[in-house]
Amino acid sequence: MNIKIFIKNRLFVCLLLQISLSSFAQNKPFEGEIKAFAKSDSIVAPLQGKIVFAGSSSFAKWKDINQYFPGYPIINRGFGGSNLLDLILYVNETITKYKPKQVVIYCGENDLASSDTVSPEIVLDRFSILFNLIRQQLGNKSNITFVSIKPSISRWRLEAKIVAANTLIASFIAKQTNANYINIHNAMLQGDGSVMKDIFIADNLHMNAKGYAIWQKIIAPSLLVK
Repeated sequence: MNIKIFIKNRLFVCLLLQISLSSFAQNKPFEGEIKAFAKSDSIVAPLQGKIVFAGSSSFAKWKDINQYFPGYPIINRGFGGSNLLDLILYVNETITKYKPKQVVIYCGENDLASSDTVSPEIVLDRFSILFNLIRQQLGNKSNITFVSIKPSISRWRLEAKIVAANTLIASFIAKQTNANYINIHNAMLQGDGSVMKDIFIADNLHMNAKGYAIWQKIIAPSLLVK
């Protein structure tokens, strides 16, 4: 690609992102969920230096996450329906305020599902902005771990975009220090390349206990010990 065209396209994406964030800040999506986090913190203030799980409903619905990772100091700050723009908007309220030793992120799936105009490249741009915001506030001392975007029955039409977005983010992370990419995507596929049918609840999007067991096995080795 011509370098001038590439730079122009990236600048256009950044401009669109700025406009989107401005609109988000005015409308304040997920304000109820964010206030609930603040209320919980006011009752029992979490200690700093823990592991924060941040992202969308795949984390938000993992209510018993601490039972899957006994002995790990996890703070679950997933909020359902969120995309990377939401995480950028609430990066302090859901991530950096806790000064975690590790941030585990699952997000990007809802970005692709929100509009056909959201490309894998846009997902990468949004993730890179989130990554750099965390780095700016926490420095390199905090590990950033990205859990790959999962396949699902209800969003199988997005599979090609999901694979492309995962590839782009994995390549981005490979160039960073103190950062990990965790591939849970492939483990959720059958031998013929189709997604497993028995790892989801009735909506064919969110996982049941069998699905989370797959995630636990793959994520656990990447979690930092106390």
